[in-house]
Amino acid sequence: MQFGIMSVSDITQDPTTGVTPSERERIQAAVTMATHAEDAGLDVFAIGEHHNPPFFSSSPTTLLSFIAAQTERLIVSTSTTLITTNDPVRIAEDYAMLQHLSGGRMDLMMGRGNTGPVYPWFGQDIRQGLPLAIENYALLHELWTKDVVDWEGKFRTSLQGFTATPRPLDGVAPFVWHGSIRTPEIAEQAAYYGDGFFANNIFWPKEHYQRLIELYRQRWSHYGHGAPETAIVGLGGQAFIRTKSQDAVNEFRPYFDNAPVYGHGPSMEDFTEMTPLTVGSPQQVIDRYAAMRDTFGDYQRQLFLMDHAGLPLKTVLEQIDLLGSEVVPVLRKELAQNRVPDAPDAPTHAARVRAGYGDGPAREARPGANRGDNLTTGSPYQDAPVPAGAAFGLSAKEV
Repeated sequence: MQFGIMSVSDITQDPTTGVTPSERERIQAAVTMATHAEDAGLDVFAIGEHHNPPFFSSSPTTLLSFIAAQTERLIVSTSTTLITTNDPVRIAEDYAMLQHLSGGRMDLMMGRGNTGPVYPWFGQDIRQGLPLAIENYALLHELWTKDVVDWEGKFRTSLQGFTATPRPLDGVAPFVWHGSIRTPEIAEQAAYYGDGFFANNIFWPKEHYQRLIELYRQRWSHYGHGAPETAIVGLGGQAFIRTKSQDAVNEFRPYFDNAPVYGHGPSMEDFTEMTPLTVGSPQQVIDRYAAMRDTFGDYQRQLFLMDHAGLPLKTVLEQIDLLGSEVVPVLRKELAQNRVPDAPDAPTHAARVRAGYGDGPAREARPGANRGDNLTTGSPYQDAPVPAGAAFGLSAKEV
């Protein structure tokens, strides 16, 4: 299993001091958190995508590339990449570049996002959010799996003989999680492609996410990817940890009470009862998250939100230390025990390369002589066979 932290990149006033950090401070804090997470023994750092205040993460690939250069084994990821308002061609190229720069230590989570006004900012209609997510990902999948793509859809101009560059590292596309908090069609989409499904298990009762994950597992099996227990599931989570549980409650309460998302609503006690938010000792967090398997089955990735609601960087780093030293080592052991034999390991680039190539050499994409329009040959790459249907609709035989 993989354990890590995720950030939504909010810039929130600290209610105990009245100080709001600057964008520069929060961006640098994200880098510090990520490198600290690796030092603490965690596996993943994930960042969201937003294009409005009070958030800073408008360019996840830029931030994650920088973090990848500062780390050695940390997997960098997104939480979320907006599949609805980003051009799939731009996603294909940006994240393939991140894949190369990180040496494969990356993946990404596709989602529709939670900021309605972002749609018209990028020329889209929020009423088409779900069709956009489905069509745009279908194109992205083709751009990563085919050297030459002919495409015609509803939401963007057609493509003829198009190649997204660079090609995925080792000929293996980045692993994709499909993230959702409420939409069964996204669970269906993840199952159809054999991708991962990430339930951002933060704000609602576990029974809601249980239904989505069960649907995903059933449809995974329906599409021939294997038994339901072989599906690849990730969960979000939230915790605030102190050695003494009452210290955690006292320290976190002003942050909870004033948080932009759930502040001035249910009490912290009610919220922690209804959702996975756990405020207390390391053992309380261990008990709560070890029990997730009883609800969702064996799963592959657990991410924790730790830097929200105005918490200062010093406190966040202390939380990462407690997570890495007191909580995650125990969870690794407990969740490894009695694991279903068919439950897969968390996806990694190296494992996916082995699955695709065995002991043989992986692909090294080498362009041939090409004018940039794929008219001179069926494929612009020396090592690639001519794909059927490529080059302006011609079959391989016709080419």
